[in-house]
Amino acid sequence: MGGGDRQLTNQGHGDAPVRCVLFVCNHNAGRSQIAQAFFERHAPDCARAESAGTEPAAEIWPVVVEVMREVGVDLTGRTPKKLTQDMQRRADLAVTMGCGDACPYVAAPVLAWDIPDPAGRPIAEVRRIRDDLEADVRALISQRAMLTR
Repeated sequence: MGGGDRQLTNQGHGDAPVRCVLFVCNHNAGRSQIAQAFFERHAPDCARAESAGTEPAAEIWPVVVEVMREVGVDLTGRTPKKLTQDMQRRADLAVTMGCGDACPYVAAPVLAWDIPDPAGRPIAEVRRIRDDLEADVRALISQRAMLTR
């Protein structure tokens, strides 16, 4: 399901390959899990993603599991993870989503996406958040991709 011949590059940083993207939000129970899942679906096989939270929740929000199931993504086996220094060191690019002052320092380039937290929102809003995140992830992959031929 990855993007085949393309590889992600870290544009503006010598076009070094992006092998690992780190998606970070507060609880790792919504936005960052959705972004990771869509990255895994759409990115080239040579790239991978991790997601984590500064204060991880006990479980992924049930409404997030439900809306992702609607698009063929099963998040039931995933659990929120705490952001670690190892994750930060592995990342070639980090994307933060709404963690504000709690966003960690990451040595890699950082993109800040202003995405609302799906926690406690009606399912229709969570679907919009899901769709917006998929579009953002696809754009990220497209902007950072180049043909390797």
